[in-house]
Amino acid sequence: MNTPPVPPEEREPFADSWTADRLMRADFPDPRWAVPGVLCEGVSLLAGPPKVGKSWMSLGLGLSIAAGQPAFGSIDTGPPAPVLYLALEDTARRLKTRMGKMLGDTAAPPLLTLATDCPPLPQGGDREIAGWLNLNPTARLVVIDVFAKIRGNEPVNTQQYDADYRAVGRIKRVADHYGISVVLVHHVRKAASEDFLATVSGTNGIAGAADAVLVLERARNNADGVLHVTGRDVEENDYALSFDPTNGAWSLLDGPAVDHTAGDTRVAILRYLREHPGSTPAEIAAATGINAGNVRKTCARMQEAGQLTKDATSRYYVPLP
Repeated sequence: MNTPPVPPEEREPFADSWTADRLMRADFPDPRWAVPGVLCEGVSLLAGPPKVGKSWMSLGLGLSIAAGQPAFGSIDTGPPAPVLYLALEDTARRLKTRMGKMLGDTAAPPLLTLATDCPPLPQGGDREIAGWLNLNPTARLVVIDVFAKIRGNEPVNTQQYDADYRAVGRIKRVADHYGISVVLVHHVRKAASEDFLATVSGTNGIAGAADAVLVLERARNNADGVLHVTGRDVEENDYALSFDPTNGAWSLLDGPAVDHTAGDTRVAILRYLREHPGSTPAEIAAATGINAGNVRKTCARMQEAGQLTKDATSRYYVPLP
């Protein structure tokens, strides 16, 4: 009969554990935010299809934080703080051109450090990033654009899920140690999915190891883009954004994202129901001038999609956020 091994007596089992009452009495500092509500300390994936504007967005966030300017034109980022931007698919010339377009007549912030080369993480890239953070203890953001250029290779026999999880985990250790927000710019699969998390390229190990996932999509109707956000310390949300190609700026649009991404009929119904909850399709049609049959069918589809709820008397409501 096999007996379980005896643990070494010199170390108390689970010495770093908590009892429930001690944990509830403990005080912990609030998490540090690079962009409140969007980028918290830890590792965030910023994923999206090619040419959707991920690099414009990540560089814009770096410029905003380094200059102490609002992110997306409206989210306060606090005082200026050092930012490291690893533009691993760019040249210095291309970066200068892009920043010149974004800055216009504004002076470039000295707290933004840009590099176009970094060793793969397993070959010392994580130590190089840590070295920069040691020299810049007030830094709030590191951007790695793109993650594939720095992740490196795992041993040949490693399962793909384990390799993906370990690759993100390597930079996560740096983020956790320094209490810094690290953004990994990444790609999405070609196949679409109703669940934006399922679009992240690679196995579930990539999204699973990250603290937050942000997926940028081009909307097909009114908005230029929607940023889906979810994470451990980040409240799940969708942000409607507008992209200005003249200066490469992403700006936050007012109101719920669905008001900018839904078709005109759905937007009209949503806006009416926010002001007149509990209305019937006939009442909506009379007030908006939309064909009654179209309103009835659209309301039913919106209920199936979770955009509306309906009571037993066929009166519709916009769900609370």
